[in-house]
Amino acid sequence: MGNLEERLDARVDAVQKELKTMRGKEVFGQNVHDLCLVPNVVIPPKFKAPNFEKYKGDICPKSHLIMYARKMTAYKDNEPLLIHCFQESLTGPAAM
Repeated sequence: MGNLEERLDARVDAVQKELKTMRGKEVFGQNVHDLCLVPNVVIPPKFKAPNFEKYKGDICPKSHLIMYARKMTAYKDNEPLLIHCFQESLTGPAAM
């Protein structure tokens, strides 16, 4: 009986593994959608983020925001994109 039980457990484990693979949305036990800063961002075709001077937290944050806003002026009406790209302008402790 124990052998049959072991085989059933192994098959259940295999099915669960297959389901997780098919789902494809879970990363480290969390849903990918939940990990995204802006899950519904729509990135325009051919969009390329400008090169930003990285903010490390050691200069005036207001100056950094002004610089960021100026470089992203063409996308001022796409708030999710602005939020999504902002993280790329941060580094070190400021990015955490």
